[in-house]
Amino acid sequence: MTIFDAIRLVGGLALFLYGMSIMGTGLEKCAGGKMESILQKITASTWRAVLLGALISALIHSSAGTTVIVVGLVNSGIMQLSQAIGVIMGANIGTTVTSQILRLADMGDGGFFAQLLSPSSLAPILAFVGAVLFVFLKSPRKRDWGQIFMGVGLLFTGMEAMMQSVSGLQDSPLFAKLFATLQNPILGLLAGALITVAVQSSTASVGILQALSSTGLVTWGSAIPIILGQNIGTTSTSLIASVGTSKAAKRTAMVHVYFNVIGSIVFMGVIYGAKAAIGFPWWSDTIGMGEIANFHTLFNVAATLLFLPFTRLLARLAEMTFPDKPGEAAALEVPLLDELLLSSPSVAIQQAKNAVATMASSAYANYCEAVPVLYSHDEETLSLIQQREAIVDKLEVSVSNYLVKVSDRELNEREAHAVNELLHFVVEYERIGDYAINVVERSGEMFDKEITFSPEARNELSLVDGAIREIMELTFAAFLTDDMRQAEQVEPLEETIDQMIETLRDRHILRLKDGVCGIENGIIFLEILTNLERISDHCSNIAARIVGEESDDSHFDAHEFRRNMHDGLVPDFNEMLRHYQQKYYAPLSEAAAAVEKG
Repeated sequence: MTIFDAIRLVGGLALFLYGMSIMGTGLEKCAGGKMESILQKITASTWRAVLLGALISALIHSSAGTTVIVVGLVNSGIMQLSQAIGVIMGANIGTTVTSQILRLADMGDGGFFAQLLSPSSLAPILAFVGAVLFVFLKSPRKRDWGQIFMGVGLLFTGMEAMMQSVSGLQDSPLFAKLFATLQNPILGLLAGALITVAVQSSTASVGILQALSSTGLVTWGSAIPIILGQNIGTTSTSLIASVGTSKAAKRTAMVHVYFNVIGSIVFMGVIYGAKAAIGFPWWSDTIGMGEIANFHTLFNVAATLLFLPFTRLLARLAEMTFPDKPGEAAALEVPLLDELLLSSPSVAIQQAKNAVATMASSAYANYCEAVPVLYSHDEETLSLIQQREAIVDKLEVSVSNYLVKVSDRELNEREAHAVNELLHFVVEYERIGDYAINVVERSGEMFDKEITFSPEARNELSLVDGAIREIMELTFAAFLTDDMRQAEQVEPLEETIDQMIETLRDRHILRLKDGVCGIENGIIFLEILTNLERISDHCSNIAARIVGEESDDSHFDAHEFRRNMHDGLVPDFNEMLRHYQQKYYAPLSEAAAAVEKG
């Protein structure tokens, strides 16, 4: 292996990781809710998930490729860990098809269709089709599919480049001797794992072993531990794919690791235990291509049958490897919208309201992390924020669809009104979640450009941040309990926030003119203020609707209600406004006065 092979190996790895990234992004855009529902139906049964994984791996001749796709689906929030386990098990079975083809074709190409479906042929086709869709078509949907195809094509192109960069090892006498003469089971296991890590394909390394078996030097005793090690080594691909992904995707990769490692250890224990107890007269006999293929298939089928009753244990092991922070697991639970309850509209509406409450709490949790992460840029926190945002986006689609189905039932006037209001609340909370993410995204911009805020700007932002947290808490509490009194407190706080942000904009523009603050810093600061103001506006919209729900006026006008509040026609508005101005706006003025004196 030359320095140029090493360069190609690194380049292939780069393509692999980039393909993984853009494929996941495309899948996330395309998901909408349809892909998720299809996958949920297919993988609802573990057996069906196993068959799906086996079919995909058999078609693309790569269990590694299948597990990478699964990691990408989990990372995009399209598939859950529990669904992924069966697909991963099936992928290990499907990859044995290639070794069976190789035994029949005597290392031939397996025919035209086998070649066409192999990653080396399929990758450029997918990449080209994806490029055409992405570059030449204007439809966002088709461009998203183009991004997916390009991602898969680049992913497999990267895998192929990695395999080709180390292909010269097949002709190395030392490499061949390593396969042929290893009799120590531990060394054989390690050798099989390391070689598979090197070539990034258990299919390729098994094929190499099959080729070497034609020399008559490979025995059962040396082949078995190598084959088991190859199944351990193939997990490296999913581990690489999980770099920089969400915690759920990392757990998915670890399921693959635990499944193959534990299965190999158990199989080795059984085989060597039986050998010690009764002996195997054929142990030193040479092994052929067919026997290697059969043992490879036997191991993966037996391991799948062994673990099928213990899928929850595999998931638990993965969760222990990447544990949740306190309260994190509950925060990431997605409520189930049971269509069986549609026959009881009032119950279904309450179920939908609970789901909207999950949207609201996820959006609020994201906002609470948004301002602190501007200064820390903590990767783990950012990953958790993205997972919560995926929940908000998924619930926007699923709750809206569910409420439309509820509206098709026979509803009384109150139920129809509740459905209509919930549809509005879904939109409001989804937009609040988006504005929170906009603030979070400034963290990446500040980190990349090495931008920091002055102590004065931090203090100002902290005061507005406190007001935004309170208005979101008030709004959420009012939504949960339908409390009109709490909802009425939102508008005077929103008015105070508007005054604060207007003042801060003026001050910041003055700092820009005086050269105290940099242009890029100033633009980011003003963008953050705009997003905070939008969050406050949407809280005001929600609160006005809650007041309207409790109002006896069937023609309640939220805009007129807000105008009346501002004109002092609603009791206690001015008193509440003074309270919030004293709490939030006054400290802002005091801080500015302190800076001027200093």
